[in-house]
Amino acid sequence: MKVVIIGGVAAGPKAASRIMRMAPDAQVTIIEKGSFLSYAGCGLPYYVSGEIKEQRELMGTSAGVIRDEVFFRNVKNFEVRSGTEALEIDRVARSVRVRDLATRQESTLDYDKLVLATGATPMIPPIPGVDKGNVFTLHGIHDAEGIKRLVTERTARDVVVIGGGLIGVEATEALVAHGCRVTIVEMLPQILGMLDWDMARLVENYMESQGVRILSGTRALALEDRGGGGKITHVKTDKGELPADMVIIAIGVRPNVALAKGAGLEIGEKTGAIRVNDRLQTSDPDIYAAGDCVECIDRITGNPCFVPLGSTANKQGRVAACNICGGNEIFPGIVASSICKVFDYCAGRTGLTERAARAAGYEVISAMVPGADRAHYMSESKPLLVKMVADRKTGRLLGVQVTGPGEGAKRIDVAATAITAGMTIDDIAGLDLSYAPPYASAMDNLVTAANVVRNKRDGLMVGITAEEVHRKIEANEDFFLLDARSPEEYAEVRLPKSTLIPLGALRRRLAEVPRDREIVCYCAISLRGYEASRVLVGAGFVDVKVLDGGLAMWPFEKEIG
Repeated sequence: MKVVIIGGVAAGPKAASRIMRMAPDAQVTIIEKGSFLSYAGCGLPYYVSGEIKEQRELMGTSAGVIRDEVFFRNVKNFEVRSGTEALEIDRVARSVRVRDLATRQESTLDYDKLVLATGATPMIPPIPGVDKGNVFTLHGIHDAEGIKRLVTERTARDVVVIGGGLIGVEATEALVAHGCRVTIVEMLPQILGMLDWDMARLVENYMESQGVRILSGTRALALEDRGGGGKITHVKTDKGELPADMVIIAIGVRPNVALAKGAGLEIGEKTGAIRVNDRLQTSDPDIYAAGDCVECIDRITGNPCFVPLGSTANKQGRVAACNICGGNEIFPGIVASSICKVFDYCAGRTGLTERAARAAGYEVISAMVPGADRAHYMSESKPLLVKMVADRKTGRLLGVQVTGPGEGAKRIDVAATAITAGMTIDDIAGLDLSYAPPYASAMDNLVTAANVVRNKRDGLMVGITAEEVHRKIEANEDFFLLDARSPEEYAEVRLPKSTLIPLGALRRRLAEVPRDREIVCYCAISLRGYEASRVLVGAGFVDVKVLDGGLAMWPFEKEIG
C-alpha cells in the first residue's frame, strides 16, 4: 500500500507513524514544504520567552532524539521529503505532482491513499506595512527566531501585538519576560474570544496589572516606516498611533485548502475548511484529511466548526491512519477545549460560552463562582474563577470557563469529560471527585458551581450580573446594594454606593433594608451574599438578587480604602 501524506508538522507524522505500526509493509511518504518536521508549534512562545532554551527541544522526542528525516527513516521506516511542495492532486491517476524547492525539479508520486495534513496559515490584515522586516506572526520556527533575536538584542522595546487571541496573549507574556512594553490591539470588544466578555475582562484586568496595555475595540489601519529604514516605527489605529519597534500579527489562522479545492474536494461553507466524514475521509473516499485544515463537528450543537489545535490534529492523524489500514475508527467531534497561560493566570474554556449557547437557541442558565482551588487553609491555595453554563430546560452542562492563578486545567478536563458524556448539573453536583486538602476542597469548584446553577434553577437564588449592577450604578438607579461582609473587609475595598450590613447582624437590622426597592446582595465570593438573600426572602422581602461572582469577579473599578 502506497500512502502519500502532505504535511509534516503534527497530524501528518502522527498518521505516518500509526500506519507503519499497523501495516509495516506499507510505503509511506511525507511531503513537507518547510524544513522543520514534527515540531511543537504550541511551544514557540515559551521558546521566545527563554523558558525553552534550545530550538531543538521543540523538535525532539521525550528521549531527546531529534525528529528529522534520518530519524523517521531509521526509526519509523517511512520517507520524509522536506523542502518539497505539493503542487497538484490528480484524483483520476491517483498521483501528486511535487516540486523540490532547492532544485526546482518536479516529479510525481503515486498513491493508493492520500492524507491532507496541510495545516493552517496566519491571517494577514490587508493594511500597508505588513511586509516589513520587523513584522512577524509567531506561526513557525523562522518567526520565533526573528522575534527572539530582536528581544534578546533589546532592539524591540515597544511591541504592538495585533490580535488578542490565544497566540497574541501567549506571545505577550513571552515579550514581557524580556522587558518589552507591549500593547495589544484587538478589533473586537474583548481579547480571548474563546471566553465570554465577563471572563475575558478579568483576564484583561490582570494583564494590565502586569504592565500590558490592551486596546480592545480598536482597528489597526497601517504599519508605518517613518525612519525610512525598511522597518516599522509606528502603528496607526482608528484611535491614535502607537510607537513600535516590532509588530506581531496574531489575528487568527485560516485552513490551507488550495490543494483540496484544486482537486475538487468538498469544502465547508461555514468554516472554509476541508469537509470530512467521521472517519476523516474527504468527499473522495481514498483521500483523508486531518489537523488544522479540517472542519470539525461541535459535539454539543452538531454544527460544523473550525477550532485548530495541536491536540485535535494528533488525534485525527491517528484516526485517519487506523482507517487507512482497514480499521473503522470514528472521530466523534470536539467540545473546543482550550487553555492558555497568562502570566500566573490560566484562561480556559470547554464547551459553549454563554454567548454561543444563546446563539444556538438554548435557554441558558449560568453562574459565576469564585473559590479556592484547594482547601483554603493550605499555603498553596490560590483563587480560581469559574463560569458554568447549562441548559435551563434539561439541566445539561453546556460549558465551563476558568481563569485566575488557581489550578484550572483539571477542572476544564473534568468538565470536557462531563459535556462529552451528556451529563447534567445534577450529575456534576454528585461527582465523586478526589479530595485531599493539598489538591482540592471537600466541595470541588465544579461541584460548587453546579450547586449554584441548581439553586438558580430551583428558585433559591436570583442572580444578577456585574454588568447589570454596574449599569445601575452608572445610571444612578434607585436600588439597594447590600454588602454582607465584615466591617474590616468593607473598609479595605467595596463596591460604589453599597451599604454594609454584615451577615451576622442582618436579622436584627432588617429595618434598615428598604422593602420597596430592588435589593442586590454581595460579598467576597457571594456565598454570604446568597445567605443574606435567603434571610431577606425568609423575612418577606420580594425583589432580592445576588451579584454573580461577588467582589472577586467584579471586573469594574472598586472603591479602595
